[in-house]
Amino acid sequence: MSEVERFIEQKSGGYVVAVVGATGAVGQTMLDVLAERKFPIATLIMLASSRSAGTAVAFKGRDYIVQDLAEFDPEGVDIALFSAGGDTSLEYAPRFAAAGCYVVDNSSAWRMDPEVALVVPEVNPHALEMARENHIIANPNCSTIQMVVALKPLHDEVAIARVVVSTYQAVSGAGNRAIEELAKQTGQLLNSQEPSIELFPARIAFNVIPQIDSFMDDGYTKEERKMIDETRKILESDIAVTATTVRVPVFYGHSESVNITFTAPLDAATARAVLADAEGICVVDAPALEDYPMATEAAGTDPVWVGRIRDDMSCPNSINLWVVADNIRKGAALNAIQIAEILISVE
Repeated sequence: MSEVERFIEQKSGGYVVAVVGATGAVGQTMLDVLAERKFPIATLIMLASSRSAGTAVAFKGRDYIVQDLAEFDPEGVDIALFSAGGDTSLEYAPRFAAAGCYVVDNSSAWRMDPEVALVVPEVNPHALEMARENHIIANPNCSTIQMVVALKPLHDEVAIARVVVSTYQAVSGAGNRAIEELAKQTGQLLNSQEPSIELFPARIAFNVIPQIDSFMDDGYTKEERKMIDETRKILESDIAVTATTVRVPVFYGHSESVNITFTAPLDAATARAVLADAEGICVVDAPALEDYPMATEAAGTDPVWVGRIRDDMSCPNSINLWVVADNIRKGAALNAIQIAEILISVE
């Protein structure tokens, strides 16, 4: 992070910070992370749609009234953390940026814009330099974030040629309604009732759905395309990536099976040592003790957890990893706050 110079002039009293989508799952976690990491805030502004305007949101023991985003004047805001959907970001992020505010956006709206930085602080903080012009920074997809955190130190050791990833994604990645649907269906099935399906394309309780987001003409889903395109934008455009994204009946924590082929030999022992020394990663890999990362243990934590590190016996120069992280925390809120910390050069 230290290789990027301060973006915002230092303010001894703290910064004016707006949280857009403050009433949502990611917005709430952003507030938790801001408090935990003692981000220097002089003024905190809660924003959401007109439906949520007027409600109260707590932060550090104080209630803040949520304001209507459509009526808010962004003049004077230093940093805006957006987590309110792509259409909202497309409409309002440029308004905040035009007022001199730096926008960190958690939607997919700006990720593949060639003029917008797509940033994971442990991986490519240098990309933030693009934001000096347009003041908009994109948070990658949650599943992309945890994977590239694990890939980057290995790619620095030996260049990666190809990545094959299968994900096992928690329902919280689809928002609060998805969490409620899993809980409701679980109760219905345990009580011998017919489960009600509202949000997902099929029953999610006690099931696995090999579809996240809508299908494209090539047979991939939009979620899979995000992982492919974002990984290449963040790391190297010539890395071959293919993905299969799957929704599983877990509340929090995405898991990924990642197969990596390198341009030269890199064995599992070396990979394990490299990952153990990498920023933002915790290695849990003790097969003899049946010890490996699991979503239930990753939930509520900051690191990307890596285990099941082993050589791929079927393909030269290849290894397998199991990668787990809290999709709401590191996969969204924490990544955004880490970007904000770079903007004000907090070490």
